[in-house]
Amino acid sequence: MTVTGAEPIAAVAPPRPARPHWIDDWRPEDPGFWNSTGKPIARRNLIFSIFAEHIGFSVWLLWSIVVVQMTAGADGSPAASGFALTATQALWLVAVPSGVGAFLRLPYTFAVPVFGGRNWTVISALLLVIPCLLLAWAVSNPDISFALLLVIAATAGFGGGNFASSMANISFFYPEREKGWALGLNAAGGNIGVAVVQKVIPMVITVGAGVTLAYAGLFYVPLAVAAAVCAYLFMDNLSEAKADVGPVWQSLRHADTWVMSFLYIGTFGSFIGYSAAFPTLLKTVFDRGDIALAWAFLGAGIGSIARPFGGWLSDRIGGARITAVSFIMLAVGAAAGLWSVQAKNMPIFFVSFMFLFIATGIGNGSTYRMISKIFRVKGEDAGGSPETMTHMRRQAAGALGIISSVGAFGGFIVPLAYAWSKSQFGSIEPALRFYVGLFAVMVAVTWYFYLRKSTRMAQAGV
Repeated sequence: MTVTGAEPIAAVAPPRPARPHWIDDWRPEDPGFWNSTGKPIARRNLIFSIFAEHIGFSVWLLWSIVVVQMTAGADGSPAASGFALTATQALWLVAVPSGVGAFLRLPYTFAVPVFGGRNWTVISALLLVIPCLLLAWAVSNPDISFALLLVIAATAGFGGGNFASSMANISFFYPEREKGWALGLNAAGGNIGVAVVQKVIPMVITVGAGVTLAYAGLFYVPLAVAAAVCAYLFMDNLSEAKADVGPVWQSLRHADTWVMSFLYIGTFGSFIGYSAAFPTLLKTVFDRGDIALAWAFLGAGIGSIARPFGGWLSDRIGGARITAVSFIMLAVGAAAGLWSVQAKNMPIFFVSFMFLFIATGIGNGSTYRMISKIFRVKGEDAGGSPETMTHMRRQAAGALGIISSVGAFGGFIVPLAYAWSKSQFGSIEPALRFYVGLFAVMVAVTWYFYLRKSTRMAQAGV
């Protein structure tokens, strides 16, 4: 029935549905919001971020332990797997995934603001299936060319990229006062994947009769899928983090981004490089493949556990001070390692590397704590308005990814330095001498930029 003279009723648009797993209101620096709402959400995202990153690191370093069973003995005899790689070939196979992973950290950093942290975690976890299946196929064919083996090993670099996006994403969830601990836990959970893969895989590949290297890749396929499913179900995207990529580019303009990249080569680059090379060094320098398979995992495990401790100390004492101490420790550890090689003392060599791993873990935690504090100081100096601080947090997230990428190239350089030293001089002594000098330089750089009393960062307690 039509009512004459009645005003037409305007159509009312239905309310816009809330986007699932997207959070538009996020105020971690507000104590009331943080304690009532923010903390449990941040903790849940941190837990599943750690799981996904842990699997990523494990896949990234799969080849570090697999090549021990592919390297020829001291007399040139083939390994039980049927492969007979030289020391140089083995070190190349552990170096290339590190280099690819370092390179991928740049696009992975940009992926968080483009896709959202939760969405990208799902995608990046699923990508890990590729290197796992390729490894399983490649190691089942001892006649495969070394060039193709190298290309397949390179795909393990997918796991290395996960770290940058994970750290950039989690940095948005936590307030400044808790970032050191939160980022330390996130990183340690990923880093310890190196120790897990080096401990578990030697047992996995010997299930049944003989050595079946294909099990190494197949073992991680369901775990990668599980990480993706968990991220899909339990993680969130932050609108604050889904911004344009401009702040990431802008972070490149700061000299501190590049200084911290250099320092991170010394901490994380050493951690991932030593983790990749340590099992092979035990096999090729001391001909102790048995120790490599049974105990090499301890180094990465100790370094991973030390990382949140480095962040915790930095929250209380200052990141720059802890970073300087870590470089002094690294120089001492490298010097002890040099002596042990000269004396042909394998126990001291092993202990010196454990000390090096502790130092890298502490330094990893402290350098990451410095980055967020540096950009907070820059925001305060620029006025400290909420908009300015938000913009600086976005730049800090971008810087975290860039610094992690540059630093991770140390994982590529370290094994190749050992390979070059061994092939040119018949010993890894020249490489160890270089590391002692490099760590001394890094102590000086840390002091000059962040500990001199006349600098703004030192006055702010960075």
